[in-house]
Amino acid sequence: MKVRDLMTSDVKHCGVNDSLNRAAQIMWESDCGCVPVVDEQARPVGILTDRDVCMAAYTQGVALAAASVASAMAREVHSCGPADSLAEALKQMKTHRVRRLPVVDDDGRLVGIISLNDIAREGERERAAKLKRRQVKDSEIAQALGAICSRDVSEAATRAA
Repeated sequence: MKVRDLMTSDVKHCGVNDSLNRAAQIMWESDCGCVPVVDEQARPVGILTDRDVCMAAYTQGVALAAASVASAMAREVHSCGPADSLAEALKQMKTHRVRRLPVVDDDGRLVGIISLNDIAREGERERAAKLKRRQVKDSEIAQALGAICSRDVSEAATRAA
């Protein structure tokens, strides 16, 4: 099974100059916890989560309408392609400790997004379709989630200081 089989292709996104208010509106209306941030050519340049919006509101002390997406987004974007296997996408999530990956075409343009939840639910879809074998094992999903959610000791010590 490939990323294209499970990804959300009608992915909502925003731009770096949009306000955090607009990004929060997109998340609310789309019932999602993150939006890719794209440039004028629809290439991902960042990712913004609902947590990023909340922390920006708290730390910046300004209204969401007065803060830009650029002020809160993560600038390191890890992505995959629609033809990548689910195992490859899961490996990237685990390695980079992210729950979602923008899906980009050969030109680097956003064509979708895939989440850890999409991959975890793959088993339900396969059972419903009466397929013989899951592409990704439950233990692999659990390992990826554990890696994503864990803090290494040096990071925790740095934050505590």
